[in-house]
Amino acid sequence: MNHNEPLRAVALKYDGENAPTVTASGEGSIAEEIIRIAREHGVPLREDAMMAALLSELELGEEIPPILYRVIAEVIAYAYMVSGKVPVIKDKKPV
Repeated sequence: MNHNEPLRAVALKYDGENAPTVTASGEGSIAEEIIRIAREHGVPLREDAMMAALLSELELGEEIPPILYRVIAEVIAYAYMVSGKVPVIKDKKPV
C-alpha cells in the first residue's frame, strides 16, 4: 500500500446464490471502523489495496461486476478456509 494513500476498506456480502454485493465502504476513520466491526464479529479480513480501490468505486448494494468474479471467488474461498467452513452448493452435499 502506498503510504500516501488513506486506509481503505470494503465489505462484501455473499448469499451463495447471487453475485456478492458491497455492504460497506470507506476510507480513513470509516475504514478503521469497518475493520473493527469485522474483527469484532469474526469476519475474515484480507488485505489487498488494489482490490479495495476497485471495489470502493462501486455503490453500496451494488453487485460486483463479472470481471471481478474470479478474484472475489478466491477471496470467498479464502474466507471459508480461514473460518473452517465448508461451502454448500444448493441441493448438493458440501464440497
